[in-house]
Parts: sequence; C-alpha cells; structure tokens
Amino acid sequence: MIVKGSKINDRYQIIKTLGEGGMANVYLAHDTILDRNVAVKVLRGDLANDEKFVRRFQREALSASSLSHPNIVEMYDVGEDDGQYYIVMEYVDGKTLKQVLKSRGKLSITEVIDIMLQLTDGMAHAHDAYIIHRDIKPQNIMILSNGMIKITDFGVAASLNSTQLTQTNSVMGTVHYLPPEQAQGKGSTIKSDIYSMGIMMYELLTGLVPYKGDNAVEIALKHLKEPVPSVRKVDPTIPQSIENIIIRATAKNPKNRYTDARSMHEDLKTALDDSRKDEKKYVYKYPENDSDDTKKVESEVKAAKKIEDTKKVEKVKKVEKEIEEDFDDVDDEPRGKKTLIVFLSIFAALALVTVIVVSKLLGNLDSNEKKLIPDVSGKTIVDATNELIELGFDVNTEYKYVASETIEEGLVVRTSPEIGTMRKTSVEIVLYVSSGEATYIVEDFTGQNYLEAKGKIEAQCDCNVSVETEKVSEKDKKKEDTVLRTEPAAGEASKLGSQITIYIPEVEYKYPNFTSGYTVDKVEKYCNEHDVKLEVTYQENSSKPEGTIVKQSRAAGSIVTPGATLVITVTTMPETETPTDDEEEVVDNTTEEETNDNSGE
Repeated sequence: MIVKGSKINDRYQIIKTLGEGGMANVYLAHDTILDRNVAVKVLRGDLANDEKFVRRFQREALSASSLSHPNIVEMYDVGEDDGQYYIVMEYVDGKTLKQVLKSRGKLSITEVIDIMLQLTDGMAHAHDAYIIHRDIKPQNIMILSNGMIKITDFGVAASLNSTQLTQTNSVMGTVHYLPPEQAQGKGSTIKSDIYSMGIMMYELLTGLVPYKGDNAVEIALKHLKEPVPSVRKVDPTIPQSIENIIIRATAKNPKNRYTDARSMHEDLKTALDDSRKDEKKYVYKYPENDSDDTKKVESEVKAAKKIEDTKKVEKVKKVEKEIEEDFDDVDDEPRGKKTLIVFLSIFAALALVTVIVVSKLLGNLDSNEKKLIPDVSGKTIVDATNELIELGFDVNTEYKYVASETIEEGLVVRTSPEIGTMRKTSVEIVLYVSSGEATYIVEDFTGQNYLEAKGKIEAQCDCNVSVETEKVSEKDKKKEDTVLRTEPAAGEASKLGSQITIYIPEVEYKYPNFTSGYTVDKVEKYCNEHDVKLEVTYQENSSKPEGTIVKQSRAAGSIVTPGATLVITVTTMPETETPTDDEEEVVDNTTEEETNDNSGE
C-alpha cells in the first residue's frame, strides 16, 4: 500500500485508496503539474517482479493510451518509480456495474441495451486499433450518474491458462467471464472480448452469473462444455431477440460468435424493434464440439482429486506412525503390562484402520449421490446443522456471519453451496449466520473535500451517496466543494444500502455598493469573477471627479446571478466650448477693418 500524501514520480500525490484488486491497487491522486485529480493504478508486488508481464503491461498500456472514445477511460501516463509500475488515467466519479448490481439485483431491459450499446461502441473502437481488453466484467465498467459508462483496465488483464486455474482461487472474479479459448490456455482475440460481453449481458439482465462452482476449475469447465443457460427461463419477459444476442455472443466455437463488436452493436440497436417480436431462437451454423484442450482441463481436475485422496492416505499413515511411537514409549514397562499395552494398541489400530476403510468405501458410494440442499434459512444453527447432517452432508463448524435486515440475529441466512442446488453429499456446507441489521456510523466530514468524503463512505459501506447543494451567505466564508453537513448527521447510524446525502455550499453572492469607492477596473474584476456581463455608460458631471461611479443597475445587496448584465454609470468632465469656423472669420474680419481704419488715420 502507498501512504496518503506520498508522491509517485514526484508528480502524482496520493489522496486516498480507491480499490484493491488481485493485480493492482488503485489510488485517487492529484497531478501536481497539470493541477487535476487522476486515478493511479499500481501493479502489485508479485506481478511487478514478473519481467514478462511488466513488459506486456507497459506495451499494452501505452497502446491503450492512444485510444480516444467517450466510453473508454482515458490513459494519461505509464511509468515506473522505484520498482513500482503504474499507469495514470482519467478519474471517473461513479460506481462499477458490479456495485450497481449488488444494490439493485438486476437492471431493466432498456438499461441493459443502453449499457451494452455503449460498451460495444467503445470496444469496436479499441478493436479497430487492434487492442484486446481480455478482462471485461462488471467490475471493470464504471457508470456515471448520467448513465454514461466508462471501460477501465485496458492493458492490465492477464490471460489465464488451465494450470493457473488449478493452482489458485484468486481468479474467481474473472473466471465467471472467461472465454473457453482462454480457459484452454490459447491466445485471446477480439472474439474473446465478445464472449465476455455476452456473459456480462446475461448477468445484467438476471442478476446472476450463468456458471457457478466451488472453485475456478469447475467454473472454467462449464465455460468449456455447458451452453449458457436461457435468460428467458430466469425471466420470461425477456424477448427472444435479446436472448439470441447472448446465445450468439457466448458461443463456445468462436466461429459462431459475432465477427466483431460492431456487428454485435448493430444487432443490439434493433433488438427491441417490432420487426423482431416473433424472432426464433438462434441456431449455431458451426458445431460446438469438445476439443482435446477440454479433455486436458478435465484430466487436471481428476489429478486434483487424486491429490485429495493422497492426503487422506497420508492421514492414515500418520496414525500408524503415532501407534509405532506408542510402542517405543512402553519399552521400559513391566513385561505383563507391556504385552497388554501392545495388544490394546494393535487392536485399536486395526479398529481405526477398519473404520477408515469402511467409511472411505461408504463415502465413495455416498459421494456419488447428489441431494438437494434444503432451505435452512431462518433456522437456528443447531436445527440447520442437524437437518443437513441427517441428509448426509458435512457441515463446517466455522460459521460465517453476515448482516441481514430480514433475518433475526443468530439465525441462518444462507448456505454455500446455495440452497436449492443439487450437490454430492461429500460436499462440505458452510452456514452463513445473521449478525443482525448492519449499520454504518456516519463520520464527521465537515470542511473536508466532498469527493474524498463520498469515496470514503462508499468504501466503508454499501450506501447510496448523493450530493446536494445548500445556499450559504458569502459572509459565512465556506469553501466550495467542501462538506457542510451530512444526512444522517455525523455520529448517527445508517443502514447499509440506505441513502446518505452530502451537502456542499452554494454561496449566495450579493452586489456591493459600487458607488462607494469602487473604480471601473475593480467592478470589471468583480464581474469576471462572478460571470456577470458589464456595460458602462458615461454621464457629464462637473461636481464629481471624472471616473466616479454614480449609478448601478443592480441594487446593492441583491443576489448575483451568473450570466446577468450589470450597467454602471460613470462620470466624465463637461466638454469646453470652442468657437466655430464662422465665428473665427467674424473676429478676423473685425480685426482687419480696425486695422485699415487705423492705417487711414
């Protein structure tokens, strides 16, 4: 983690952490050179030490920086500072689609169409530049308050192969959207992005990911073998034309997918047209056959199961070793007592091995049987545990606690695997128990930057944060963009998922008395600062110094409105009368006559 206030490359000053991911941490920072807020993504340590990944990351990030599209987050800079590899990008003040789904469950058909049209338009632009995203998922799509989306994380996503999937579950967030070719360890193409967009569209419409499993390998196998479930079975109101787009985008065989993002975009544009009301279900042109790569991944799953069996055998060997050590400990005992101990130890060992073998045989028989996980929500831990055990399931005694507004504290909320799913009885069930109604105690953000306050609230609780303005007087000397108060107020409790409003000042400026000591230059400066148009008229006045402001069209004390016009009247000195040309001639003639008379005398 990077400490708040520190600088990256002596330029980007860290304000706060925006998020942490498996590949990078994201920070809100201030660009001290261009005086703007930016988002800085810093690669995590293990990836920063992978020279091959770093080279690809830098190359693709630099390529992505050439993209210019309203639906793609703009990249400003890529670099390295003291071993930290970073990219600097446009800061987007919004939520991820994953956060929106978490709070709303699912989106309407028209909302999904709008989002997907923006997404496919942005991806078409990227694909035109030969840039593949590789990690399209709701977590990487930001949505602004006005409905505009921004695609993030170009050049950061790493392709995953089947070996990596068997080694870790850290890719669970990505594997739900993983194209079959990536699960097989093949390279990504623009059609890989189309597959991920189709999976994401399914989730936006239903609130569910199409494939679930206990681990990444199980989910990846479903991507390889199982067709995407019908969205119309989840929600029959979804038109067939919409389902057809998902069917085509999520084909296992890339030949059956859209040729590019633009063709998917065009299909989305007409999806709700009357002409497509009676559209038939889309049928693939090419076969969706299993490949050798699929069998390879399946063999890896079997290998993983063998490892589990080996661990069980090792447990038996450990018990046998402990028995042998018991024999060594009785060497110094009297002969009769020693014989008895040895006899009892052998008997115990035989009994233990028999129990293990029998339970293993029974377990192998039972583990092949699938049973429905019953609805134990709302029951006590004891009742839920007994019901599951009676059905043959194992129950993990380390319960997990989650907040719930509907289920009383101490009762079961849900299970993992989920209630209502068919599972082998060898599967261990985890119970999620209600910790009661979750609340967030609102902090005192008074005087702090409202963006920082908003980010902190959203990071600490799943609340809907809105920003409202509240009029204050200029005399109150409140800084704009700072928090006046919150609702609920500081120190009060707010339910998770509820509304929290931040109020920021909207300063009411009032016209001063410009006729008292103001110059025209000062009035002009005031008008520029408050977006007011200035008009100056002039009036002769001998009683006041030239340049004195004697009138203003807006009364002193009235509220300043941006865009308004202010007229001021300024004094000028009266002009001095000068003789006309005719008058000058009369004077000259008179002088000339007088001169002649004088000379005649």
